[in-house]
Amino acid sequence: MTEKMRIGILISGRGSNMEALIEACRKPDYPAEIATVISNRPNAAGLQKAARAGLETAIVDHKKFSSREAFEADLDAALRDADVELICNAGFMRLLTEGFVEAWRDRQLNIHPSLLPAFKGLDTHERAIAAGVKLAGCTVHFVRTDMDSGPIVAQAAVPVLDGDTPDRLAARVLAAEHKLYPHALALVASGAAHIEGEWVVVTKDGMESAPLFSPPLNESP
Repeated sequence: MTEKMRIGILISGRGSNMEALIEACRKPDYPAEIATVISNRPNAAGLQKAARAGLETAIVDHKKFSSREAFEADLDAALRDADVELICNAGFMRLLTEGFVEAWRDRQLNIHPSLLPAFKGLDTHERAIAAGVKLAGCTVHFVRTDMDSGPIVAQAAVPVLDGDTPDRLAARVLAAEHKLYPHALALVASGAAHIEGEWVVVTKDGMESAPLFSPPLNESP
């Protein structure tokens, strides 16, 4: 196949979505490869997982910087030193400044555990249940300065079941995230998905090369 797109994964914690991307990138015909995994937290469990997978890792501890801009300057340098072409936020718990977002405009993806634009921010599963919605889910989108906003690449819907708790719903949504993120990244890395204005357009060939999947419907993630 043609040269693979080099991605940098940003994490802050256990890195479960990172693991899903690692598994996808092991496939010979997958259009992306992981150049580096960077955490803003030195004790993030995902760093050990990435190292065990044989990946380059780095720590850019936000607590060691006097400003967000100074932190982001070192983060940007680490990504560029690794020749990263596309960033994948995977549980990266930092809001980025406009300067960083614009420097990587249309080259940074994020995954959020709701069907955006609904339930931006935290406590998505509690809020979905409280609102009485029948469908929850997850979204992969390009990053913009406003939190949890930007052109949507792909979404997966997960039903909210009678008697659901936030933990049970979260487990089913997380299982869908682990399928959705590799699917969405494949669309972008292959060139099958591109931005026109503030919309993501996916070619017919792209849909055939990265087919849709069925998200989990039962209680077992």
